[in-house]
Amino acid sequence: MENPIIRPMLGPHQLAGLLKRHDILPTRQRLVIARVLFNRIQHFSADQVMHYLNNGRDHVSKATVYNTLGLFARKGLVREVIVDPTRVFYDPNTSNHHHFYNVDTGELRDIEASELAIESLPELPAGTVADGVDVIIRLRNAAQEH
Repeated sequence: MENPIIRPMLGPHQLAGLLKRHDILPTRQRLVIARVLFNRIQHFSADQVMHYLNNGRDHVSKATVYNTLGLFARKGLVREVIVDPTRVFYDPNTSNHHHFYNVDTGELRDIEASELAIESLPELPAGTVADGVDVIIRLRNAAQEH
């Protein structure tokens, strides 16, 4: 897991306001999940969210974590980053950006949109418009020469 950059802690009222601005009812479970996601600059899988919650004083069921993360993604509060069919991360950074994914370590890191130039897109199917472009560059650790 990547090293988190700790943000200034958002209090319960700030987190509740954030949820309300995204038309999400701020229940106790949603607030504790939001606290994990928004008080660090880090990508989390659902299992990592559960680990943080269930190793502390807050205990939330697996179903509640998955349902809440899905709700947060549908409401635009987080981005789902699907690195492979079995690995989904939830990214509290919803700005336009891309990712490096290290398949050896499981680390997901941001790439600023300005660091990656996409010159053109293929012709889109009739009756559609582009909604966004997500690029994930998969990496492996280089072999160490001795």
